[in-house]
Amino acid sequence: MESAEAMIAHIQGLSSTPEDLAHLHNLLKQSEDSLESQAPNLGPLLTQLDPSKHSLGYLYILEACASATWGEQENELVSTIAKFIDSCVTEQIRLAPEKFVSVCRKLKDETMQLQMPIRGVAPLRTAVRKLQPTSEHLTTLHPDFLVLCLLAKCYKAGLSILEDDIVEVEQPRDLFLYCYYGGMICIGLKRFRKALELLYYVITSPMSSMNAIAVESYKKYILVSLIHNGQFSNFPKYTSSVISRNQKNFCQYYNELATSYASGKISELQACLETYREKFETDNNVGLVKQVVSSLYKRNIQRLTQMYLTLSLQDIANTVQLNTTKEAEMHVLQMIQDGEIFATINQKDGMVSFHEDPEQYKSCEMIEHIDSSIQRIMALSRKVTAMDEQISSDPIYLAKIGRERQRFDLEDFDTVPQKFHM
Repeated sequence: MESAEAMIAHIQGLSSTPEDLAHLHNLLKQSEDSLESQAPNLGPLLTQLDPSKHSLGYLYILEACASATWGEQENELVSTIAKFIDSCVTEQIRLAPEKFVSVCRKLKDETMQLQMPIRGVAPLRTAVRKLQPTSEHLTTLHPDFLVLCLLAKCYKAGLSILEDDIVEVEQPRDLFLYCYYGGMICIGLKRFRKALELLYYVITSPMSSMNAIAVESYKKYILVSLIHNGQFSNFPKYTSSVISRNQKNFCQYYNELATSYASGKISELQACLETYREKFETDNNVGLVKQVVSSLYKRNIQRLTQMYLTLSLQDIANTVQLNTTKEAEMHVLQMIQDGEIFATINQKDGMVSFHEDPEQYKSCEMIEHIDSSIQRIMALSRKVTAMDEQISSDPIYLAKIGRERQRFDLEDFDTVPQKFHM
C-alpha cells in the first residue's frame, strides 16, 4: 500500500507530459482500493495539490473523498468540487472520464440535497463542455445538467446546450433524458417548436419496450402540439410499434383531450379537463392543460379574423364562450402582442378591426434570419453527407451488407418469364 506522501509526490512529479500522465494513471488505478479505504482521511491531501496542474491525481483523490460521509460539511464538498471543475485541465480529466462523471454527479446530488440546485448549474455546464470532444457529442452529464436547470428554473442556462446539433450519442438513455428534460426547459421558455422537436425524438426513437421517459414525453407532446399547432397528428410509420400498442393504456385521457380540442368547443374541453383533473395533477401537467384551454380560445379568435373585418368585443366574448368583454379584450391584446393576430381595438365603441400580416419579408433583419437558416441547413447537410460516407466505408457495416447480398444473389432467382418482357 503506497503511503500518502509517496502518492502526493508521484502526482506532483508525473503531471507534465503525456508519458508521465500515462504512468501516473496506471499508478492511480492500482491505488484505487487504498484510496477508498482511506477516504475519510484524504481531505487534507487535496490542499497539497493544484487542481489546474495536477488534475488527474486531484480527481482520483477527490472522488474517493466524495464517497465518504460529509455530514454538515456538505457545503465545503460542493465548493471543493465546483472549484475543481472550473480549474481542472481538460486533457487530464478525459483520461478518467468515469471518475469525472462520478464527481460531477456527487455535486448534483449534494446541491439537490441542500435544496440549492442553482449552485450546481454553472459548474455542470462547465463540466459538460470539458467532457465533450466536440459540441456535437452528447455526454452522460447532459441530462444531469438539465435536471439542475429545471429545478433551479434556470431555463436559459439549459438552452445554451440545447442549441447544439447533437450527432454522436453513446447511450440511448442519455439521449432520451436529454430530449425529455430539454423539452421541459423549452416548454418553460414557451419555445414550443423546439420542445416538440425534442419530445418527438424520444417518441420516434427505436425501443424494445415501453419506458417511463417515452410515456411522459408522449403526454407532453400531445399538450404542446395542441398549444402550438392547434392539433395533434399521428406519428410517422417508422415510429416504434411499442408506442402505438401501449399509448392507449398509458395516455388515453390525453387522446380524449385532443379529441375534445378538435371539436373547437370550450365546454367540451373543460368538461374533459374536469373529468381527468386528478390524473393531470398526478402527471404534474395541469399547468400545460390550462394553456391548452387558453390556446383554444385563441384559435377560435383567429378563426374570426378569417371571417370578419371588424367585430365587437361583446361578439367575440359570446362567440368563443368568454364570460366578459374584459376577458375578450385581454385575449385579443395578448394575441396582438405575441404577433398571433394583427388588429386594433377602438376603446370608445369596443370594436376590434382585423388587419393583414404587415410583414413583407424584405427587411434586413428578415433577410439575415433567412440567410442564417439556410447556412444552418447547409451545414447540417454536410454533416449528414460526411456521416453517410463514414458509415459506407465502415468494415463492420460492409461485412454485414455483404452477407445480406449473398442471401439475395440474382443468380438464385429464376429468369423473368418471356411474357412479362416489355
